[in-house]
Amino acid sequence: MCVCPPGGEPDMQMYLDKARRWLLVPGRTLAWVGVAVTALLVISVPADNWDQIVFAMMSLLLCSLLGRSEGDLPRLMMIALSMVSSGRYMYWRLTHTLSFDHIADCVLGIGLLLAETYSFVVLLLGYVQVLWPLHRQPAPLPADPGQWPTVDVLVPTYNEPLELVKTTLMAALALDWPADKIKIYLLDDGRREAFRELCESLGVEYMIRGNNRHAKAGNINAALARTQGEFVAIFDCDHMATRSFLQLTMGWFLRDRRLALMQTPHYYFSPDPMERNLGTFGRIPNEGELFYGLLQDGNDLWDATFFCGSCAVLRRTHLESVGGVATETVTEDAHTALKLHRRGYRSAYLAIPQASGLATESLSSHVGQRIRWARGMIQIFRIDNPLLGKGLTLAQRLCYLNAMLHFLYGLPRLIFLTAPLASLLFGLHVIHTSAVMLLAYAGPHVAMAYMANHRNQGRFRHLLWNEVYETVLAWYILLPTLLALINPKLGKFNVTSKGGLVASSYFDAKIARPYVYLLLVNLLGILAGMWHLYHSPNAGFTQTMWINVFWTMYNIAVTGAAIAAARESKQMRGAHRVEALDMTVALRLPDDTISQARVTDFSVQGMAVETRNYELMPGLQVQLGLSDGHETRFLPAVVVNDRGGSCFGLSYETLTSEQQTWLVNCTFACADQWARRWGTHEAEQPFRSIHGVAMASLRGLGHMLSHFLMPRRRRASLGEGKA
Repeated sequence: MCVCPPGGEPDMQMYLDKARRWLLVPGRTLAWVGVAVTALLVISVPADNWDQIVFAMMSLLLCSLLGRSEGDLPRLMMIALSMVSSGRYMYWRLTHTLSFDHIADCVLGIGLLLAETYSFVVLLLGYVQVLWPLHRQPAPLPADPGQWPTVDVLVPTYNEPLELVKTTLMAALALDWPADKIKIYLLDDGRREAFRELCESLGVEYMIRGNNRHAKAGNINAALARTQGEFVAIFDCDHMATRSFLQLTMGWFLRDRRLALMQTPHYYFSPDPMERNLGTFGRIPNEGELFYGLLQDGNDLWDATFFCGSCAVLRRTHLESVGGVATETVTEDAHTALKLHRRGYRSAYLAIPQASGLATESLSSHVGQRIRWARGMIQIFRIDNPLLGKGLTLAQRLCYLNAMLHFLYGLPRLIFLTAPLASLLFGLHVIHTSAVMLLAYAGPHVAMAYMANHRNQGRFRHLLWNEVYETVLAWYILLPTLLALINPKLGKFNVTSKGGLVASSYFDAKIARPYVYLLLVNLLGILAGMWHLYHSPNAGFTQTMWINVFWTMYNIAVTGAAIAAARESKQMRGAHRVEALDMTVALRLPDDTISQARVTDFSVQGMAVETRNYELMPGLQVQLGLSDGHETRFLPAVVVNDRGGSCFGLSYETLTSEQQTWLVNCTFACADQWARRWGTHEAEQPFRSIHGVAMASLRGLGHMLSHFLMPRRRRASLGEGKA
């Protein structure tokens, strides 16, 4: 039974009142106009060199002091300081740093300015989005389960492996909900006989359709026409629900009849390719943690939570009123949420992992998935622009706009990675100013944006590593997003493969190729810069050249780390092992002796246990007693190895479907295993990140050199150009 958090029943008004104390209390238009006018005056006031330097130093000092203070007011003041400092920088760039005397300077200078303007707009929209994360808590259900609504659990699949889908269905079977009020459906667009037989053996409804139109969205819509539950819970076929999923998500629907969507995080227990190849899994937040850990929580304040296609519950009547899941774009989930919001329905976000899944296995698959997301969001921007049309509040429009603009970062990122080369290689001046003035304006802009974002995002994004992640994807999302801007109908839905293996380590030269070229041209820029410095005509020229050299060195570090991400690590486990947290099992030995053992890791194929007072010999037959908190059942297993330190690896013997379901029920369907890992990263430590990215960059250089110095036949045998 879902219980209310300490402090009584959650009340949405309580959350909103807390936010309004800081955000909405001024209330009067005149007060906000006064704040805006003051900010504009500070942004536009002219200053000579020393005045700007003093202003920059005072702003940085104040921002640094606020960063050491606890509470929401210092955090909001840091955001305000950053906005003013960045606004001042952009005003100065527009009014003092452009030259129209030479065509090359003009074109490249405007190009860089447009990239900076894009970054500035995204920065401001990001501040709005995370101004006050809501931190919604679960709402309790009625004490009488007879009052709980009916739910259809939909699991769409197309070409995924049987064992992967089987585990997801077993987790769905463990959902803690009255049996007469829940039905589980496998929606098989692959129309495979083995999957039908699996559903029959598990007692799951098997559903197919006559065509595969509109891919996943069409599959779900076809199921909506043939099911009747008051609510639908949707899980991708690699997302295993926890037992408590419905009990934690359904309460708000009963309190708010306008609520159409409850979204929960997508949590992955396996490393994504960048985490695995860069060795950052468990240490550095991945790119998805910012969205699910902070942005969605921030969206919740503005009633702008996005549907993410899985790990979510939707109210059937509201979903059907907008025509079901959207089919006009390849990001059907976000577009569906936009349609619901336009109708005046509400959404909610619960930042508690209630399902776990598999990340993509290879970098090429990962890139393909992000390409689809990027293209789809730009399609929505073109055909159902959130700035236009009726039904959305201003805050909702801005949240959607930021989500869509984010995926246009490909071109600006590439501009920043090449901009200093204009000066180093060709002697062009894309920013017409002195080095001192550039540092006086750009320094506080960059530094305070970092400090404010570090304060807001520290546990969910490490900014320097995020530069690496975006660099890896920048080249590949550039063309799809630009084409989608021109013609949103171009492109098709591609399925992201999951559950595959990487048979051997190899360097994916095809994926790395754009960044190898970028790295080489930046190295050439460094050599040219050194030559210019040696022949420097004056101090002003030297200062400007040093800025470009340091900028290029930074770009080399980032592109080198991006190349390191293309070194695919071997992955031969058929089932990913998950480190267990405070998990014990009862171990029954052949002589019927039962003792407790601590689980160190588990998978769907086996687990490792740590014993204290005895040793287990390889080949020994044992029984593992797994408990769901109420009941313990024993499963047959065999000791397969001695890991040392009283730790032993065990493999499950042949399990019945019922035993496999119980195994999933007590491991992957246990919410504590995921919730306790959520948001536990330390805030970024800048020097540690610099060191980590630098080391990754050196590894990238090593991988690149060893690959291209290797005989061509040997490269081909190791998988050159896999994608």
